Amino acid sequence: MSSELIDEKIFLARVAEQAERFEDMVQYLSEVLDAKGGEVNADERNLLSVAFKNLISSKRAACRTITAIEQNPKYAQFAEALLTYKRGIESKLHDDCQLVINTIRQKALSKSCEGESRAFFVKMVGDYYRYIAETAKDAKLEEVKNAALAAYEDANQITLAPCNPIKLGLALNFSVFYYEVMKNHEKAIELADVALEQALDKIDELEEDEFRDAKSIIELLKENLTLWKEEQEGNGDVQDF
Repeated sequence: MSSELIDEKIFLARVAEQAERFEDMVQYLSEVLDAKGGEVNADERNLLSVAFKNLISSKRAACRTITAIEQNPKYAQFAEALLTYKRGIESKLHDDCQLVINTIRQKALSKSCEGESRAFFVKMVGDYYRYIAETAKDAKLEEVKNAALAAYEDANQITLAPCNPIKLGLALNFSVFYYEVMKNHEKAIELADVALEQALDKIDELEEDEFRDAKSIIELLKENLTLWKEEQEGNGDVQDF
């Protein structure tokens, strides 16, 4: 694909974002990945992140809403219908997450993809297995938990500076995974604490733009740590990246 055609696909992806046509946005950016593989630049990675997350965000929110309604005794008579409805949405959510995982593996990680870019994509694989784990059950839950853990651990082995936004985002999401999915609260707090301490040791060395990017994720780490250390119940509104 020529550079002009790549630029056109990126432009159309931005238009699709504004039009809230996230399936189209994913399709245009998948074509960019076909051409560039894992060597997409930071702006293109950010676009991919927006496209993939918006593809599933309404379904994640719907599952949480229906779960809350299910817990209200007033609607007990509709329990079976609610469960059937929720399972249909969960199935679509799982399919979309698997689409993202397959796209990343086939179009980015199977090609030349090193350093920061590789960390970004491997972390994303972990994130989308985690999103499946939020509503998966039984054998499927064990399968996606193990897959998410393997991806996060793989990404965590890639050397990046402590204040690198991808490194910080990985620490944030990996700790959320341990807290919410693995139910290992001590490990979650340990991961977040270490990442926060290492980042704060280096943050004064950053340029203004780097400082701004790192600071936003550091604040999310702090919020989660405050919540976890105070409540230790795992039912708060934790933040991820």
